[in-house]
Amino acid sequence: MKIKALLGTLVLVSAGAANTAMAVEKGDWLVRFGASNVDPKSDNHPIVSVDDGSSFTANVAYMFTDNLSVELLAAYPFEHDITAGGAKVASTKHLPPTVSVQYHFLPQNPFKPYVGVGVNYTTFFSTKSSLGNLDLGDSWGLAGEVGVDIMLGDNWLLNGSIRYIDIETKARLDGASLGKVAIDPMVYGLHLGYKF
Repeated sequence: MKIKALLGTLVLVSAGAANTAMAVEKGDWLVRFGASNVDPKSDNHPIVSVDDGSSFTANVAYMFTDNLSVELLAAYPFEHDITAGGAKVASTKHLPPTVSVQYHFLPQNPFKPYVGVGVNYTTFFSTKSSLGNLDLGDSWGLAGEVGVDIMLGDNWLLNGSIRYIDIETKARLDGASLGKVAIDPMVYGLHLGYKF
């Protein structure tokens, strides 16, 4: 009974905290600016390892309904060191634009969790290697995310998100295939946003 009473109290407090001015509604735009960390999985290749990288990121979401939105994620290029046998052998930059469809659970509440699924395109460039001419192919893959918007007033908000992106690139050194490198990173983002 105590647990039910506590849950009921939390629901009432959450509902009481809702403010129509803080609601996210059909036709609203959400623009968020901040930073993200791309953390590749540790076992992405038998020989090659890619370290994490951080950069400035931004995203824009349009609310098609009170609950459904479409979001575009953009970024300043991420830079990564590439190691083999523990020694740095190369570096590369990449851009991972991602389009996602999101479902917002509590659009009328100041605390707004959401989930999303989408498609990612990653392009690699400025790749340099001490071993020779290293080429990393572009990648298409699925992306998933969980996040939350916390309203700081009628329009300003704080956003946090965690994404998984399926990134797999074909690596070639001096024209010879090194096989596929499955980077598959987790992406952690923190942004300040504005609703209009």
